[in-house]
Amino acid sequence: MFNYWLTNHIIMLDQLLNLVKENAQGAVVNNPAVPNEQNEAVMQAATASIASGLQEEMASGHAAQVVSLLGGTSTATDPQNPVVSRISGNFMDTLLKKFNLDAGSAGQIAGSLIPTVLGSLVKKTNDPNDGSFNLQGILNSLTGGKAQGMDLSGILGRLTSGGLDRDGDGDVDLQDIMGALSSGARQQQQEQPAGGGLGGMLKNLLG
Repeated sequence: MFNYWLTNHIIMLDQLLNLVKENAQGAVVNNPAVPNEQNEAVMQAATASIASGLQEEMASGHAAQVVSLLGGTSTATDPQNPVVSRISGNFMDTLLKKFNLDAGSAGQIAGSLIPTVLGSLVKKTNDPNDGSFNLQGILNSLTGGKAQGMDLSGILGRLTSGGLDRDGDGDVDLQDIMGALSSGARQQQQEQPAGGGLGGMLKNLLG
């Protein structure tokens, strides 16, 4: 089971890294604030920030916000989106501490790259003609398979129309569904290799 999980996560992280590279030309590669020899490391750090950031959001009880974001019902390119803002902030901290960039450059890179990549991720996730990402696959990677069998289109519809209010019809409440996803994300963080979370796995894989 662990090998199955590991293989799927390696694939997702590799695809996410490629997505970062596709969108990093202006923000990183052609940016004089980032030395050329650090381009690859910065893009890997962005990938780790997104992967671990989404999982941390799930684990922290923000599953509904993550599902809405990935499902395209909230704006991933909006830097004011709470999920986007927190992931951008964490990436900015990495740029400041690990790469010793000045605050202005770090803020500009994070504020540009993270919303752009997340917007591209959401677009691909919701494009039926693009098989690189899908909502259930991403959520399963973040939660250890807890999204398997869920009616995600129905869940997105309920999030859009009624939030997390109990409808009293006897169905499993959205609060319970989101709680199961959050619990799965927390469990995955505890069980994953040293370094913690998907970001830690990426670091272990790429060095």
